[in-house]
Amino acid sequence: MELSEAIGKDVKDELEELKRREEETAAKLRRLEREKTATEEELEVIEERRKRSVFSALDAVKKGYFSKLLGKKGIKVLAPLVGGVEEKTMGRVTTIPKISKKDLTEIEILPMIEGYSYIRINYDTRSNEYRYEVIEPKLLPEEVDILEVLKEILVESLETIAEEDERVRETYLRRLVDGLLRELGVNLHPISKERIMYYVLRDFIRFGAIDTVMIDPNVEDISCDGVQIPFYIYHRKYGSIPSNLKFDDEGELDSFVVWLAQRCGKHISVAQPMLDATVPDGSRLQATLGKHVTKRGSSFTIRRFRENPFTPLDLLRFKTMNDEMMAYLWLAIENGQSMLICGGTASGKTTTLNAILLFIPPQMKIVSIEDTRELNLPHDNWVPTVTRAGFGSRNPVTGKAMGEIDMFDLLTSALRQRPQYLMVGEVRGTEAYVVFQAMATGKSAYTTFHAEDVQAMVHRMENDPINLPRALVSALDIVLMQAQVKVGTDMTRRVKSLTEFIGVDPESDELITNTAYSWNPADDTFNYSGHSYVYEKISITRNWSQKRMEQEVRRRIELFKYMNKIGLDKHTQVAKIISSYYKDPDAVYKKAKGVLARG
Repeated sequence: MELSEAIGKDVKDELEELKRREEETAAKLRRLEREKTATEEELEVIEERRKRSVFSALDAVKKGYFSKLLGKKGIKVLAPLVGGVEEKTMGRVTTIPKISKKDLTEIEILPMIEGYSYIRINYDTRSNEYRYEVIEPKLLPEEVDILEVLKEILVESLETIAEEDERVRETYLRRLVDGLLRELGVNLHPISKERIMYYVLRDFIRFGAIDTVMIDPNVEDISCDGVQIPFYIYHRKYGSIPSNLKFDDEGELDSFVVWLAQRCGKHISVAQPMLDATVPDGSRLQATLGKHVTKRGSSFTIRRFRENPFTPLDLLRFKTMNDEMMAYLWLAIENGQSMLICGGTASGKTTTLNAILLFIPPQMKIVSIEDTRELNLPHDNWVPTVTRAGFGSRNPVTGKAMGEIDMFDLLTSALRQRPQYLMVGEVRGTEAYVVFQAMATGKSAYTTFHAEDVQAMVHRMENDPINLPRALVSALDIVLMQAQVKVGTDMTRRVKSLTEFIGVDPESDELITNTAYSWNPADDTFNYSGHSYVYEKISITRNWSQKRMEQEVRRRIELFKYMNKIGLDKHTQVAKIISSYYKDPDAVYKKAKGVLARG
């Protein structure tokens, strides 16, 4: 009985297996029948993809479809068709066009990707303003058609690769495109192929329409304010100037903003049409989608940050401050004096903060708190933290969405980590109270704050929404006041003052301050007041005489000259010298003196 049951079960299983195979075969036959008679419309919605195959989109039917598409566009074998490429482009991938308007004068032209993309600064004599021109390879109509076809196939067949190295991804894409062109039977002129390849690489692994601007080291901000409005570029040398870039189609701009959000690993939609994010290269993105909050259409602003941040040496070269002030900041930060960096919008607060934080001794525990990641330190013992948006509706009691982590939460968590140095990207609300409490309990805290002068800073601190008591404000040691100013004909940044907070007058309840250094706009120089309470405090802590303190300031000024002399241009190199000085100051100073003495 058991044997017959077992045999019956085997037969049943075999019948089920045969039935399943029969159904699969029938489905396969139906699919082949559909593909055989497929129209162009059906081809566009074919769901079956062979993801493992490099040319998954090029099955027999699709190959026929794309060949038909190429035929419709008048493209067969392209070697004879673009045989005149060399005459039209003088044998170059990108030909720099001559300025056609008589009102425009070329000021300078710089290559971004040599031979491929350039930027040109022009001056419009009629409107008396500079213009930013992006120059990229100009495609022939036939090349535009091929690019469209290639992009369509690549979107279908491209696999995601985890490799972050751009060269590896570029090699992968070039191999794919070469194979696709062979499969399609398209023979391109080498120059024509390079021009098409430039746009494939630009749109698939770089930054698309804004790629050239994202490469330009002189660009601080990229601003797109809506459809059919030129992008405005904030140039380090020429200020805010219009460019020749713009989106003419509303749908195209919406798609680009969504794509930018995805590149940042974030989501933007009609439900959440505003976004703050960090671009993969470290820049800061603020974007809006559609006309829900910005009535001229989608918009985005990208605040550029250098991959290699500015160092104290760069600030000295830009004359943001002088070497004596930088030595003062070095001593102050080394000895844990808390500091607030104040200034207006685009005054360079974060740049200065990032540069002077290189003076933190390398073994110290550091915690930074930011809305979007901006600080970049070479220290190993550093915990960079960023806020996180929540999900769903807000709690009526706390005012926070589920899972939201704000600066106050991060700050409370940071204090439990026992950091010696605490950095907050920018204080503007209740988190200021915790920062100043940390200062009062002996933590060294550094942050930026929007205020045009010391009096305005104190006024904002003591009123809504911060409401700090004056006794806590006095826990601050130094206020660095920075501004964007005009020196001659150029816009530049200057540290207007270094003000020390000494305490509160018990009788008048007024803050007692001392301006140690100040900037003189008449001749663009910096003046020392002759007395510093920070130097006094350090002298007492380190048991140094006034002569020893003056000697230490001079030694650090000499070190700046030495680092400039040997041509250090990376923040890691500067950090290495500073770290070496902390370990063996006499040996490093002796070496610096030797280099300077040789001239």
